Amino acid sequence: MKKRNYVLLIFLMVMMIGLLSGAYTLYKKGGDTGTKEDTGETVLDRILTNVGSEPEEVRLLREQELVLSDPGHQEYYFSLLNEEEQRGYREMLAGVRARQSDFYLTIYEDDVVDRVYHAMLKDHPELYWAHNRLSVFKTTFKGAKYCRFSPQYRYSEEEMAEIDGAMEAVWQEVSALIPEGSDTYETVKIVYAYLIDSVDYVFSEDDQSIAGAFWKKNAVCAGYAGAFQYLLERLEIPCIYVDGSVVGDDQDHAWNIVQIDGQHYYVDVTNGDQPQFLEGDATQLPEHKTIIYDYLCPFPEEYEQTYIPSEEFAVPKCTASDKNFYVLNQGIFDTYDWQSIYDYCRMRLNNGAAVVRFKFSDQEAFDAAYAEWIDGGSLQYASQYYMELHGLLQVEYHYGVLDKMKTIYLMF
Repeated sequence: MKKRNYVLLIFLMVMMIGLLSGAYTLYKKGGDTGTKEDTGETVLDRILTNVGSEPEEVRLLREQELVLSDPGHQEYYFSLLNEEEQRGYREMLAGVRARQSDFYLTIYEDDVVDRVYHAMLKDHPELYWAHNRLSVFKTTFKGAKYCRFSPQYRYSEEEMAEIDGAMEAVWQEVSALIPEGSDTYETVKIVYAYLIDSVDYVFSEDDQSIAGAFWKKNAVCAGYAGAFQYLLERLEIPCIYVDGSVVGDDQDHAWNIVQIDGQHYYVDVTNGDQPQFLEGDATQLPEHKTIIYDYLCPFPEEYEQTYIPSEEFAVPKCTASDKNFYVLNQGIFDTYDWQSIYDYCRMRLNNGAAVVRFKFSDQEAFDAAYAEWIDGGSLQYASQYYMELHGLLQVEYHYGVLDKMKTIYLMF
């Protein structure tokens, strides 16, 4: 009898060793990579998994009712997921919101977990502690249809208190800038201008999130786009975070698609903040941190010549151009005529403008305008009119050119 018990014990030990083997997968979202050494799962959980049962936490997750919306968030990418992915999204969102270092998901396949994680981050810019090129780990178990998910987080409790305070302060500032009764376009324009005026394009440890934009006032495209999305969602304006690439280049980029009066428009706050387009040393002048409105509701076909969204998720098609800045301000020209441009400059200066912008829908027309107004010096005629208008004997002016947008800027 003792011999049988001894044999049975050896058999059980061998079975447990075989059943306990799991697989570790590292998901890399930029930054450093590493390996995960501890799953956090008990021996009993692993045995139950491999004999056809599941840990109690997983069973409870499967029993939860799927919540289809999250108040205050559009969750565009959530809507593109199937039911299984949506369940995993809710589980992931709850864990990240609670800053749990390790938790179960009822999804487990590499591509599914990756897709859900990306969807969650794009939908929720307020999860700033999970952004910024942090590595993410996933642990799977042999024969199991679930996994343990292990994101990494940034910031201490003290830093988070500072960031949350900065976010609220920005929200109060933006709210105060929006006049009562403003329509959607005017509200979008105010937020666009606010971020360009208050954030600088600077690489840093915080540049991928709204923490960089609101707390440190420094960000790159991901931070700008996330900040824009965050503010518009609080203003109840539908706004989507979009990531993609630059045509003919290996660079990544991020921008937004915003819905105005039922139509979708691109908005690229990052490119709206580029003082380096000015000629000479004008870039060093504080008063010439000019807001570039070419990237506020740009012409879709023009924007898509430079930027294309990633193929991971479909995004709404942008086709409308009625909210383009130059359409609204009669500053778009299909052909070139010297007198028409001069008259337009006079009209803008008569209306008190210190910056005159005009663009062309045709490359040939833009080239002709560039030849006369930049190379040929016709900008001096506009500056002479500015001096007459303001009773000045001399004036300093600067110009800027956006070749890809076929736009010429004149600043006094």
